[in-house]
Amino acid sequence: MKNSQRRDEILKILKQASQPVPGTDLAQRFQVSRQVIVQDIAILRASDEKILPTARGYMMMPEGAQGVRRVIAVSHGMEGMRRELELMVDMGAKVLNVIVEHDVYGSIQGDLMIENRRDVDAFMDKIENGSSAPLYCLTSGDHYHTIEARDEETLDAVEEALMQEFGANQN
Repeated sequence: MKNSQRRDEILKILKQASQPVPGTDLAQRFQVSRQVIVQDIAILRASDEKILPTARGYMMMPEGAQGVRRVIAVSHGMEGMRRELELMVDMGAKVLNVIVEHDVYGSIQGDLMIENRRDVDAFMDKIENGSSAPLYCLTSGDHYHTIEARDEETLDAVEEALMQEFGANQN
């Protein structure tokens, strides 16, 4: 199978999937390495396909799924990460990403797409049992999240709860 054919098939699979599709599943299906799938996804995203990487795999951005968004600044250590994520999703927000401002590299962003406790558990399992550190480790705990909810009132409530818990500020 040619690279372009594989990418077309990946796109078709993602468009038909109702859940995120793990990169390892795609790699097994096409009998290629996970790195090849990562490169395929990067090429598809660069060609304007709305593919979202999540903690559980890849998925297409749902049509018309955009609510209102806000960037919140937060600072905490490892002990606050689960609480922060659970607080946001329990109040009805989706955590789209994490962003840190590095003194040398500038803005570094990681897509999260966390919208429920199961997503939080999967993300925390990867952090706690993997070999990677959270991005906020680069900035002594300071980081930002882009969050999305159905209305401004929900974002206001989330921001207030984060401010009380962690000292968050809207950007």
